[in-house]
Formats: sequence, C-alpha cells, structure tokens
Amino acid sequence: MKPLNPGEPRQIGPYRIIAEIGEGGMGRVVLGLAPDGRLVAVKQLHAQFAHDPRFRERFRREVATSRLVSGAYTAAVMDADAEAETPWLASVFVTGPSLKEAVDAAGPLPAESLRVLASGLAAALTEIHRAGLIHRDLKPSNIILTSDGPRVIDFGIARVAEEAQELTGTGAIIGSPAFMSPEQAGSGQVTGASDVFSLGAILIMASTGRGPFTGPTAPQTLYNVVHGAADFSAVPDEIRRLAEPCLAKDPARRPTPEQILDFLGPVPPGAAPWPPAVHARIQRQDAEVRSVLALPLPFLRPTPKKMAPKTKKILFGALAAAVLLLMSAMVALGLTIADHAKPENPGTTSLSATDALGPERLRLVDPCKVLAGRFVQEFGTLKPDTHLTHPARCKYTGLNGVTFELRLGEGVTAGSLERTDRTVEGLPLLRSTISGGCDSVAQLPADRRLGVVVSHLGRDGDRCKGADDMLTAAITRLRTHEADRGGDPASILPLDPCAAADPAVLGKNMAGAKAAPRTLRICEWEGGGDTLTVEFQRGSYAPEGSPVDLGSGVTGDIREFGGSNCAVTWQHRPLPDREAEHVAVRLLAREGGSPCDRAKEIAVSVASKLPKP
Repeated sequence: MKPLNPGEPRQIGPYRIIAEIGEGGMGRVVLGLAPDGRLVAVKQLHAQFAHDPRFRERFRREVATSRLVSGAYTAAVMDADAEAETPWLASVFVTGPSLKEAVDAAGPLPAESLRVLASGLAAALTEIHRAGLIHRDLKPSNIILTSDGPRVIDFGIARVAEEAQELTGTGAIIGSPAFMSPEQAGSGQVTGASDVFSLGAILIMASTGRGPFTGPTAPQTLYNVVHGAADFSAVPDEIRRLAEPCLAKDPARRPTPEQILDFLGPVPPGAAPWPPAVHARIQRQDAEVRSVLALPLPFLRPTPKKMAPKTKKILFGALAAAVLLLMSAMVALGLTIADHAKPENPGTTSLSATDALGPERLRLVDPCKVLAGRFVQEFGTLKPDTHLTHPARCKYTGLNGVTFELRLGEGVTAGSLERTDRTVEGLPLLRSTISGGCDSVAQLPADRRLGVVVSHLGRDGDRCKGADDMLTAAITRLRTHEADRGGDPASILPLDPCAAADPAVLGKNMAGAKAAPRTLRICEWEGGGDTLTVEFQRGSYAPEGSPVDLGSGVTGDIREFGGSNCAVTWQHRPLPDREAEHVAVRLLAREGGSPCDRAKEIAVSVASKLPKP
C-alpha cells in the first residue's frame, strides 16, 4: 500500500481515494473512504476495457448479479459504475495477506488452517454459485486471509474479463494456468464444477507450497492440467481425501461445494485460524491502514475562497434551513423508532429479556412471526418470505425491496463482534460487518456463544442503523408470546440437541468430550481429536447412502467419507409441501477405527429418545 502520487485522481464515484493497494493487468485497486466512513477497495479497470459498448453491457449485467453475493466468506460488492469513463467497482475492504503472499512468506499451512480454508472456500462458492455466477479465476492471489477466516475476492469479474478478451480478438486465456480446470484450459464448457477443481488445486498449493500441475512453462502447466495426474506426494492424507475428488478430470465426478461442507463437517471454533506468522502480517497491515488514515488528506481541506456578502447571506440562509430540516427529521425519526420499539399490545409483555432469549424459549418461536406485519416508517410493512422454512431464520421484505434476515440462536464468535454504545432491552448491542453488510447482534444471556442476529441485506441507506432498529423490534416482540409456535408434542424442533444422546453412549464413544451448542439445533462434541455433531432440522430430505436400522422402528441412511468421516441421517416425520423434520449425526474420527460403528451407536441412542412422530 502506498500514498497517491501528486496529481492522481482523489475521487472515484462517491469514494475518496486514500492510497493505492496494487495494480495488475486488468486495472488498479485503491483504498477508498465511503461517505459513511467505511473503507472500500475500489477496482478501476484499465482504459482499453472501456471502449467497447458490448463490454460495458456485459460488465453491467455481471455487476448486477455480483450484488447478490453477500456470504460471510466473500468481500461483497458495494457499488459500481459501468457508465463511468473508466468503469469501476467497489467492494468491502478486508485486511490480510493473500493466500499466495502468506504461503510464500510463512510456508505451507498446517492441517487445522487448511480445514478452515477449505470450509471457507466451499461456503463462498456455495453463495457465488447460488447467485448464478462462476468465479473462473479462483487462485491463491484472489483469496485474502483475514483474522477470522478466508475471503474470496473478484468473483464474477473474471467472467467479464474473458468475454472482453474474446471481443478484442486476442484469443488469450484469462486466469492462472496452475489453478484452471481442464475444461477451462481446453476451451470446454465451464460450470461451477470448474471452481471446485480450482479449490482442489488451491488446497494442494496451500499444503505444499506448490500447485499440483505446475510446470516449467505456462504451456506445460496447461498440458499438465488437461492430461497430467496431480502430484499428491507431499500432501497430508486428510487433505488428499478432499482434494483428490475435486481434481477429477471429469466435471461430473467432482463434489459440489455443499458436499465438501458436508464432508468437512462443522469447523471447530478457534481464536486464531492461521499460523502466528500470518496473524502477525494481518496486524501489520492493520497498523499500515491506520497510519495511512492518519495522514492529512488534501481533498478534505478545500482551499477557502472569499465570498461576496450576498453569497454569504444565501449560504447562511440555506445552512439555517438545512439545520432546521435536520432537527425536524431527528425529532420525527426519534418518534418513529420509539413507536417502532414499543410492543403492539403492552399487556402481552410477560417475559424478561433474559427469559425471552433463553435457548429453550427460542426453540419455541416461529422466526417468520417475529417481525411479520410490523410497520416501520422507513421500510413500510414487513412481509416474511414464507418460502423459507428454516426453523430459526426468516427473511423480511419492506418498501423498495429492502430485505432483512432474522436469525434466532445463531452461533456467534466474540472475536468478530464490535461493541456499540447502544443497548437492546438492557443487553449490549453488538455488530459484525464481516459479511460485507451489517449484522446487529444480541448475545443470549444464558450462552454468549449464541445470539439473535438481524442482517440488513440491502445496499442502500444506513444498513447498520436499519439492522439495529429491526433487532430492537425483534427482541421487543420476543418478550411477548405472539411469535410462539403452537405446541406439537411430536416435533423435534423444541428439543435440545446437546441432550439428545445417551450420556453412557457418549462416554463410550466420545470419552471426555463436552457439549458445545453451535446453533439452537446443532450441538458439537470434541474429544481425543474427534468431532461429533447432532443436528435437528426442518426442510427437504433426500436419503443418501445405505439403509441402516436404528431401532425404535426407525430406518436411516449411513454414509462414510474417506475412512474418517461418517454421517447417519433419518427423517423423523414428513411435513406438508414435501418437507420433513430430520436428524443428522456426524462423526469425524481423526484416529483409526471405523467411524460408522460409533456414529451408528450414537444415532441409535438419539433415535430412542425422540418423541414418536
């Protein structure tokens, strides 16, 4: 990162440019300051890509699609202008070295870090593919290692770049040969499976310091990608079991990102996902950004000019009117928030905030009833998305398509939360911006590993303020019984997964392990290097694996992955609209032995304790 040279533009769109981050073949990336004070990374394309109107149209469409990606492991697009003289795109700025820089400086990553990397990349690809995008240029330099996990950058832009090269008639291949898929290197049809191939190649590079197909020249590397076998000689067995199927030459034989997440299971929480040397680089970059921000910014101090008396009078009158308007707006806004936060029927408030946010209570709540029908001056009447049937989350839409997501009992990591000076019903209001949007969080008083979270999924306005107001309204409603589900003794959704298995069976198969809730309906045990999860969910259910008798009249499915990972799943009861309540018991056994024998025994004990459907 370096300060701008004299005479360089200090404004791109609404963003004040502070420093240059880097420059490449497509353009340069600069550090910008948004009007609301957030830091952004602005990518400004080189002039040669701006001359063709067809490129601008493709760029415009791609940017519109990219806005749909807002997962926790991507640096979300905030703004773009395809009509500018030189098109630009602004995304959330994240601090950290690229994976390439980290491995070059500190060497290959250890197994624990590789698992965090694989899980984060698979989650990012899930969101990218869900938005209809194919990254096409997933490589170590497009992955940033932040203090709480990886972030994928430049998604969707490589696709536009490839089309632009075709328009210019150069015939160049866009991307990094060492991390391309065979179909991409051979000009075949590129699908989401291409990104999975790149993920596998990245894992090999991160675990050995060298790509699996790297040759002495780019043509040789491309030949190896299409025809050669990957070099796994220095790859740890655990990583090879994941990377090898990702690197299948046939795209149809590669796992999907969702299957990769299923294979990995929940990643154990940890304060430091990377080796100490990588975290030291992150801290140095944080300090560098702070030092750049401390420099005087000439564009913030315009040279004063003398004004004529008449001009001064007009300016003063306009300023006074603006102040009066601002004060009126603040009064109106204060009344709106106060009215918004009040219970619709004060007599229905019967729970303290502590009782209302207890895990047992939240398992009884329908998330799509919490904010349904609430009228908010800025957002209108909130309507829930009833097509989403997740038992602990719901999306709401207001005026102009503004969307919020409410999540009850979400797992939260203290290190990713920022304190504010606000409280909600006496509880500290916390924020997280790692997803690129704004999440407002209230930790559960009984278990601070879980929280009630509201995400503002829009791109306009003060997203954090909107999320704060919605969280206040949600907790106010939760103090009543208006959002409770009707009692259903056959349902598993009110049950605590941490109490689902027989303690004696757990002691036999997971000696010394302690239960830790990951969400309201996912519990995890760790011990002796093994990880067990028990999950209760609602949604579509498709049997996979071999049938297995779990006793109590229950038949499930059992699947083993790579000799160390086993999943036992079964449908508890069918529901309308082709949905079901279902259970999953997953065991990742790092030591020897058959994980499926142990997973089955635990699943049998869980099935025997569930209510009869």
